[in-house]
Amino acid sequence: MFRRRSDDAAASTVLEKQDETTLPRDPQAKKGRPTPKRSEAEAHRRTRVTVPKDRKEASRQARERMRSEREKQRTALLEGDERHLPARDKGPVRKFARDYVDARWSLAEFFLPAAVVILVLSIVKVPALQLLSTVLFLLFFVLVILDFVRLGLGLRKQFATRFAGQNTRGAVAYGLMRILQMRRLRLPKPQVRRGEKP
Repeated sequence: MFRRRSDDAAASTVLEKQDETTLPRDPQAKKGRPTPKRSEAEAHRRTRVTVPKDRKEASRQARERMRSEREKQRTALLEGDERHLPARDKGPVRKFARDYVDARWSLAEFFLPAAVVILVLSIVKVPALQLLSTVLFLLFFVLVILDFVRLGLGLRKQFATRFAGQNTRGAVAYGLMRILQMRRLRLPKPQVRRGEKP
């Protein structure tokens, strides 16, 4: 009997400590707030637990939350809404990297279509076309590497001047991976036109 009361007292002190952080402070009360009535405390304790006891219901609610989060992220990727973007795309540094890449023409964005054309040429059983496809592939590959170096150095220089002292780790690689995608397929969608300065 005595033990139960001490357990209730311990539980109520734990709840009071938790409630102190959530409720606004009353400067006239010693604890920073007035002591709640017993009925209020019990009602608050009951309503605070919102996790359903049924496992199926809990998993259904978790799936619904995940689905709504994915939907928010998908619309943010299409519309460019910064609030709901995935963590890898958030922040002013990543936004600048996207705008810097999207404002420029680059040879690297045509790499995948060109690779498909070169692959088709290499399949054809004409030796001259197979040789041409190999030479084209090597030439295009070297040009894409040079394009990567040019844009990577430009991005690094812009980060050093615009975001001095901020964490820009991984942003250059983020921009370079965006270059490899065709402009129409890039997500988040480009927010600047070609030739604009970000």
